[in-house]
Amino acid sequence: MAEKVIGIDLGTTNSVVAVMMGDEPVVIPNQEGSRLTPSVVSWTKEKEILVGEPAKRRAILDPENTIYESKRFIGRKFEEVKEEAKRVSYKVVADEKGDAAFDVPNAGRLVRPEEVGAQVLKKLKEAAEAYLGEKITKAVITVPAYFNERQRQATKDAGRIAGLEVVRILNEPTAAALAYGLDKKSDVRILVYDFGGGTFDVSILEGGEGVIEVKATAGDTHLGGANIDERIMEWLIEEFKKDTGIDLRKDRTALQRLKDAAEQAKKELSFKMETEINLPFITIDPSTNQPLHLQKTLTRARLEAMIQDLIDRTMEVVKRALEDAKLRPQDIDEVVLVGGSTRIPLVQQRIREFFGKEPHKGVNPDEVVAVGAAIQAGIVSGQVKEILLVDVTPLSLGVETYGGVMTVLIPRNTPIPYRKCEIFTTAADYQTEVEIHVLQGERPLAKDNKSLGRFYLTGIPPAPRGVPKIEVCFDIDVDGILHVTAKDLATGKEQSMRIQPSSGLTQEEIERIIREAQMHEEEDRKKKELIEAKNQLDQHVYHLEKVLRESRDKLPSDLVSEAEAVITEARKAIESSQQIEEVRRVTEKVLSVAGKVGSYLYQEAGKKPGGDSGDVIEGKPL
Repeated sequence: MAEKVIGIDLGTTNSVVAVMMGDEPVVIPNQEGSRLTPSVVSWTKEKEILVGEPAKRRAILDPENTIYESKRFIGRKFEEVKEEAKRVSYKVVADEKGDAAFDVPNAGRLVRPEEVGAQVLKKLKEAAEAYLGEKITKAVITVPAYFNERQRQATKDAGRIAGLEVVRILNEPTAAALAYGLDKKSDVRILVYDFGGGTFDVSILEGGEGVIEVKATAGDTHLGGANIDERIMEWLIEEFKKDTGIDLRKDRTALQRLKDAAEQAKKELSFKMETEINLPFITIDPSTNQPLHLQKTLTRARLEAMIQDLIDRTMEVVKRALEDAKLRPQDIDEVVLVGGSTRIPLVQQRIREFFGKEPHKGVNPDEVVAVGAAIQAGIVSGQVKEILLVDVTPLSLGVETYGGVMTVLIPRNTPIPYRKCEIFTTAADYQTEVEIHVLQGERPLAKDNKSLGRFYLTGIPPAPRGVPKIEVCFDIDVDGILHVTAKDLATGKEQSMRIQPSSGLTQEEIERIIREAQMHEEEDRKKKELIEAKNQLDQHVYHLEKVLRESRDKLPSDLVSEAEAVITEARKAIESSQQIEEVRRVTEKVLSVAGKVGSYLYQEAGKKPGGDSGDVIEGKPL
């Protein structure tokens, strides 16, 4: 039987894992029995790593060591995320390459977003293994359609750190189309409106006869449900400041409590007209040293006024996607909602007004992407047949040419996989090397686009400018990951690079992180063994103490002293020993003394009158 491949929606706020069981995709519950796993990881003082719900519960108590929404930082430079960094309760810093990383005091080092993602993926992988009763090594992982090369590569790296071979990186809207069964309908156009925790995406897809084709995709990686939470938080902070003169922005623990309360209020206002936000003991009044409480009523109307511009921004993206696909709102047959934020009534109202039809709510918006990923996993493993997926590249790809211009080789919305070659030449006389600077973006000048990496082609025979012929090929694979080659046609010399971006994790770093994780696994196993050994020792000590209490006067004093000494030694070992060998040695001693005490008591019982006759008790053996 073919090995099962799981589908994972690695989300900003929550993550979900699903698998094909027969012909049906099934969402797998996690170790706590929930279908949604918070994408939160926390490091404790004891160097234990908590993931999911247990980590989310620690966010208020230990904000500096608890990382949430790490997807906003994955595969990104610190310079790009300065605004996001201000909004979280942990420390985001630049690592030695200028990438965004997290300074986690309890981890004792910088933690990369890939490692946080890997911890969430590992938990989901273990949940799937427990559910299916077999080892899982392969997965399809989804990303926002608007993720660039570096973010896709970083997501793949997170999978590898978690012990998963990522067989396909799939765009979230494409996954939603699969879950919706678009391939089974004939000639249907759908628009996927994906409003998740940290990103917003729109994709337009056409389906029919077992083929799904992505026509256009647009998005905003700085817009999500978390921004709505922030608006509520800002309002609460300002209201509290008006009432008390105290700015809660400076108090990290208060911020975390406000964030949780804001998220809860947003959810409640999706089905209620108003909600009560009540946070007792939110802070201390510095002038009186008295605790202060926050209590506010938020109405749906006020929330809608607060977030009106955010919903407008999503509709601008919708218009952009329609323009790219050369379609009008009335050309769309179905609007499919993805992501928890689409439960907000205002969102649904705006979609109704714009498209003149009800959005489709057939699949749970939190699970639809994971379900689609599971179907794609089924296609990869051969379980599901007769679907062809044609995805597109979300942003244009090209090289920098003379004068700092971006020359596009692969325009955005090109179906992938795709290969394109072009001939370039030198800009100066007798130039012997050229720099290939690979870019991604839509701006005419190279400096305004995202740099994906640089490499040099050297050893070009000196010649007047314009004479050498250099063939540059862009090859983009099904995961949307780019391979670039440059070849001097005169000498046949070639240089290539896979967009292992100018930053991101190198092969060595991935292997180091995996090794560290394995070392911790060994450490964790030893810790568990030590705890079990101590528990066993504790039980034996408890029995020996009980016998001593009940029979002290029947035992010789030297045996009592020996037993008390070994109990003291055992208690010390249980309390402070970190060596399993020592715990086992003390256990042997306790058992030996307990054996002596037991033998002595039996002998004494045998010496009593009538007790030593050797008579056999009739009936069943004892």
